[in-house]
Amino acid sequence: MIIGLMGLMGLMSAVRAQTDVTLDPEVGGRLSLSFDKKLAKGLHLTLREQVWMDNNFASFDRFQSQLSLSYKISPELKVSLGYAMINSYSSSDSAFKSPRHRLMADVAYTYRFGDWSLSLRERVQGTYRSGQMNEYQAPRMAWMLKSRLKLTYKGFRRWEPYGYVEMRNTMNAPVIKANWDGTYYVTDAGSRTGEAGWFLDGFSGWYVNRWRGALGVEYRLNKENRLEVALLADWLTDKEVDANAEGTKLKSYERVSGFKGWLVIGYSYSF
Repeated sequence: MIIGLMGLMGLMSAVRAQTDVTLDPEVGGRLSLSFDKKLAKGLHLTLREQVWMDNNFASFDRFQSQLSLSYKISPELKVSLGYAMINSYSSSDSAFKSPRHRLMADVAYTYRFGDWSLSLRERVQGTYRSGQMNEYQAPRMAWMLKSRLKLTYKGFRRWEPYGYVEMRNTMNAPVIKANWDGTYYVTDAGSRTGEAGWFLDGFSGWYVNRWRGALGVEYRLNKENRLEVALLADWLTDKEVDANAEGTKLKSYERVSGFKGWLVIGYSYSF
């Protein structure tokens, strides 16, 4: 489901094949706590705290804090801006990584027919990676475009079942150019992986790197309190560059794909 990596064909022989790596399926969990404050008619401020578990519930994956401001322009159209701090946890090192900072801008349109509603949300998000990193492998600011189509049924008194599909596009993936002989990256006869014959041609690559499907239900306890339970299924496809810090050697260029499932449990309070 790849739109393409711009610039992958160039003056040099382009990489026509990557090493394909399939990851073992994993399941995890997400717990969330949300507080929604109505500031004025149509204007809401939301604070959301999340804990993610990974590796078949064996370890923590991240702790995430998010603050967003939304405004309903009309009954059908809503816009929002948000910021999130992501503290990822490395189970192998038993330590937190450098935090990432994420900015989000959403536009959502909802069409209602009877007890059903169909909404389309478009989100542009930029995630800034702090701390040390190899900028020959990934940009410090990663940009994504996420498109979600959600169907909700509101015919029950307290229950609101829903389902959605979402597509996530990587908007500035690294573009590499390298000689490829069908087995190795090469420059001259006898050379092997990564020896000089490549260069990073910027970060203009664009491709679909995730499809997501979800089925869930919200239960309204009363006017202020809600519970949510959902099952998510992710199919991920990432193009990963492994190069040395000086950019003189390309160690590998892999297309890594795999399935992840999530159990989501959330509580929200509105006031």
